[in-house]
Amino acid sequence: MTTVGTDGKHRCFGGQAGKEFYGDYHDNEWGVAVHDDCLLFENMILEGAQAGLSWETVLRKRDGYRRAFHGFDIVRCSKMTDEELEALRENEAIIRNRLKIYSVRKNALVFLEMQSEFGSFDSWLWGHLSGPPPVNRPKNFSEMATSTSVSDTISKALKKRGMSFVGTTIIYAYMQAIGMTDDHLADCWQA
Repeated sequence: MTTVGTDGKHRCFGGQAGKEFYGDYHDNEWGVAVHDDCLLFENMILEGAQAGLSWETVLRKRDGYRRAFHGFDIVRCSKMTDEELEALRENEAIIRNRLKIYSVRKNALVFLEMQSEFGSFDSWLWGHLSGPPPVNRPKNFSEMATSTSVSDTISKALKKRGMSFVGTTIIYAYMQAIGMTDDHLADCWQA
């Protein structure tokens, strides 16, 4: 079941009074195909930061993350020192979980290795689809998948390479965010 925004549009989420930013994210980013490695890295880090929290919470802190992690410059993130990462544990603009903070550097290092090996992270990631992104039209969130065989495969491969916060549920949410699957609810204006 969708929510109705202050503009009268039916959305999967967001758009109500005080949550217009969330509706804007839904309308302009969620489910839109992303092929830029820097944006793919940003989305991966933010999805990992969501573990145990709401996406709305993470989205409210996205600008703080961008400042804290050098605009998600992958090379700069890979070179962050323990001292820099520890200092971020005091930064209220981000989620201050130590494991999540340190995973940014660890995941950046693996991301760079994969770029070198495959030419881009994008080519490796999107190569897991055998055709166009699947389109699903669940009636409500309880009908929406939380993982698939593709998210299982990607998750296992990333974990094997040493990434953190890339479980299959996180990866499926990542796939939804970057347009690798289209899961807009049946009565959403985007469907």
